[in-house]
Amino acid sequence: MVATFDDRARSGGSVMGRDGLRHLMDKAREHEFDVLVVEALDRLSRDMEDLAGIHKRLSFLGIEIRAVHEGVVNTVLVGLRGLVGQLYREDIAHKVRWGQAGRVNKGLHAGGLTYGYSYVLGDPGKRLIAGEEADIVRRIFREYVDGQTPRDIAHNLNRDRIPPPRGRAWNASTINGNAQRGTGLLHNELYAGRLIWNRVRMINDPDTGKRVSRPNPKGEWRIVEVPDLAIVSSDLFDAAQARKKARNHPSKPSAPTTTYVGGALEVRCLWCGNVVKRRGQVQAHSHPLFRRDRKRNMR
Repeated sequence: MVATFDDRARSGGSVMGRDGLRHLMDKAREHEFDVLVVEALDRLSRDMEDLAGIHKRLSFLGIEIRAVHEGVVNTVLVGLRGLVGQLYREDIAHKVRWGQAGRVNKGLHAGGLTYGYSYVLGDPGKRLIAGEEADIVRRIFREYVDGQTPRDIAHNLNRDRIPPPRGRAWNASTINGNAQRGTGLLHNELYAGRLIWNRVRMINDPDTGKRVSRPNPKGEWRIVEVPDLAIVSSDLFDAAQARKKARNHPSKPSAPTTTYVGGALEVRCLWCGNVVKRRGQVQAHSHPLFRRDRKRNMR
């Protein structure tokens, strides 16, 4: 059998998602060929572990690997080329990030498109405020500061048939996001005219091949002022952050309030201050947080 296997536009950093390589290994297990010819070993993989695993399995099946310029592949060559390939891949990643950092320092974007902005054709990294989407961003911030919850805001946007940034519908997580990772419309400081880059880093899960994010220390962030891209005022943005902080860290009494009236013990609700126990008698009380934590309130 003579056949060609390829994975077009696929990274050699993982074997996950590479249908051509999977098909090659399936045919190898079926003993459809005896020799595998590659231009170079990094065409099989640029990961030391994966390349060694491929060579180990093909050797077990009695299949010889030949590289065009290096001849028959052995264990030493696999180890050497696996190391060189992985170092090359990591070096390219560092150079890409270095280039992105330079663009960010100029106030240009190094990532995808953010809701509320549009591309500038012929000028990569340049963004313009998109009028209709920017109005929705202002509406979200105003409604949140006025007391609505992210769930309520999402419901109203869906009711008004406003297209979401992605997917079929708005949801609370789109608006609320994650403070540590800076996701969600309410956390995005670009809307206040501050471009933040390198808040997170992306790494590959070795078991699934999927890219997952990890937060970076704040000292590694790049922050650039871009006032021409501000959609909401600093006052409105700060008000939204203050409300989020208050909602995430509600004040809560640390101990029951106990007093003595006329020599008798009196216990008051931790939450509203009303009397719930006097002279050994429990008073009727309906505060929802008191009912949920009754034992703690009554001790």
